[in-house]
Amino acid sequence: MAGAGFPAVTAASHDRFWDGCIGETAVETRYSGRQVRCYVERPADLAAMFRDLVTQHPERDAVVAGDTRLSFAELDAQVGRIAGGLAALGVGSGDRVALLLDNGWAFVTSLLACNRIGAICVPLGIRQRRAELEFLLSDCGAAVLIHEAALAENVPPVEAVPDLRHRFSVGGLCDGAQPFESLLSADPLDAPASIDPEAVAVILYTSGTTGRPKGAMLTHFGIIQSALAFSRCLSFSADERALAAIPLSHVSGLVGIFYSTLIAGGALVALRAGYRVPDLLALAARERITYTILVPALYTLAVLQPDLAGHDLSAWRIGCFGGAPMPEATIAKLAHLLPDLVLVNAYGATETTSPTTIMPPGLNPSHPDSVGQVVPCGRVEIRGEDGSVLAPGETGELWISGPMVVPGYWNRPDANREAFVDGAWRSGDIGTVDADGFVKVFDRLKDMINRAGFKVFSAEVENVLNHHPEIVEAAVVGRPDPVLGERVHAFLRPVEGSALDEETVRAFCAERLSDYKVPETVTFTADPLPRNANGKLQKPTLRQQITEPAR
Repeated sequence: MAGAGFPAVTAASHDRFWDGCIGETAVETRYSGRQVRCYVERPADLAAMFRDLVTQHPERDAVVAGDTRLSFAELDAQVGRIAGGLAALGVGSGDRVALLLDNGWAFVTSLLACNRIGAICVPLGIRQRRAELEFLLSDCGAAVLIHEAALAENVPPVEAVPDLRHRFSVGGLCDGAQPFESLLSADPLDAPASIDPEAVAVILYTSGTTGRPKGAMLTHFGIIQSALAFSRCLSFSADERALAAIPLSHVSGLVGIFYSTLIAGGALVALRAGYRVPDLLALAARERITYTILVPALYTLAVLQPDLAGHDLSAWRIGCFGGAPMPEATIAKLAHLLPDLVLVNAYGATETTSPTTIMPPGLNPSHPDSVGQVVPCGRVEIRGEDGSVLAPGETGELWISGPMVVPGYWNRPDANREAFVDGAWRSGDIGTVDADGFVKVFDRLKDMINRAGFKVFSAEVENVLNHHPEIVEAAVVGRPDPVLGERVHAFLRPVEGSALDEETVRAFCAERLSDYKVPETVTFTADPLPRNANGKLQKPTLRQQITEPAR
């Protein structure tokens, strides 16, 4: 709802950047009082959306996963049987069904089956361990768990999660779990339930870097609005073939790739965890991929592949990225090797159901330091420490509002009061919005380094480092110091065979940054930097490696 200092909901002047793709919008009241601008032409709910697509495109590819290829009609048949199997167990509206599944057809069919019966799907990261899973399953009160047989040892025992009544294993038999095939043998449930658009469809847990993970409640309404934003801003059609090389269990994969492609009638091509870059390129060529979202490091590794030119990637038209800047050397190589590929920066979060901003295609080269324009119907305000709205170009915290912002966290009233204010979500990110509506994100509030009173945005230093042609990825954190408080420390992953050293790194930064921002110490590693499955750097893990004060 509108509050003190928060402007009334109107069409933004910079919506001109999205001319031709917005469609009719109107202000609606959602979530007990929030005034949000919404797409008018939209499916009623996720089950209705899928039902309409099956009617329109029954024979077109819907999902390609390993050796499995399902048309919309075939996918609908599987979804109906799983929905019927869950309903026969008494699972229905509002019940939580957890998925501990890698990218694949079982994930997609189980997700859509939950949509059909009004159950809440709770995707879980396959890298999470037993203690983490015990907390998540207990916190959401999951009644059903569908998991990979290979991950059975990480599943908590029955006594640890008493609400969990049913377990199903995919890809093999496990003690205490029924085979997934038993769901597929049930009588199909063809008629979707009548679903409230504001009902929770998915609970996605935040990474928990500042304490226990919180379950963001993604609704049917919010997912549809976000999917339409991606689909319309990037001009998706039923010919889209999207590659899911990031986990579908996280918001970028789930909404940014799957639902955004699905709403246009396109096909999902799923790649399981543990793949190598050559695997990704071969699959993208074989399946004529048109769109994906990857972290910049993967694009860099792709252009380093000696046989890249041997893959026919001419169908690949949109390469979305986020979480870090794209190195200039990578941009140049991609332009040479894949001239039809348009790079698109984007920014979002679990709490915003994926996209908050998208760079209008073609504008990335002229705005390399921006994460794009606010999506149609969305709004970003920059606020100061006192909560006042700042003028264009001033630096402050991003407060995000719009139909894509979730109504809150699952069973966390205190966190909701702190994070959701005046109808907006307080992102905890520091940035600016210029007069033309281009958004820049400098850092997380908690990641800002205080060096003797000077504020150092770690993301600003990372941006510079990531533009070095011999650096694949970079992370900057504060190293505790008894005199200055913190010093700037960089973790760097160079390209294979590089002879990069600290002196060269510091000299490179000194030409581009103020002296107090230049990394004073550097850790080189041949391994990928730690990230969560959404591609965000896990800086607490890195800080643990440098807890001793510098000398």
